[in-house]
Amino acid sequence: MLVRLLYASRAAQPYSAEVLDNILAQSHKHNPERGLTGILCYSGDIFIQVLEGGRAEVSSLYNSIVRDPRHQNVELLHFEEIRERRFANWTMGQVNLAKVNPSLLLRFSEKPLLDPFSVRGSASMALLEELIATAAIVGRCH
Repeated sequence: MLVRLLYASRAAQPYSAEVLDNILAQSHKHNPERGLTGILCYSGDIFIQVLEGGRAEVSSLYNSIVRDPRHQNVELLHFEEIRERRFANWTMGQVNLAKVNPSLLLRFSEKPLLDPFSVRGSASMALLEELIATAAIVGRCH
């Protein structure tokens, strides 16, 4: 059974490009063998990530993220059983939302800033789908 999980978190400490590269490298290494796909978006100290795959694998990864000391205020935004993946092209794609046109963020929130904690989970999911449509996602494909 396939599921999609969307969560948001805040960085526990200021992160560097090296820390982010390490997280993405781990995802690229382990996600294919687990059958996981998704994307990671970030802006400032806020992260938003969608994970797709088998229910047990997605749940296991989400639980480790909740326990990861690099994250705080981890909040589940959306979870659903799915018939097919929307983010199947990425073992873990990435989007630096600071480099995205602010009008795109404004379409889905009150201000042109990433704040998944104050919008509906469906609005955050719509933002991610728009990032696919505008080819804003970078990263390794399968």
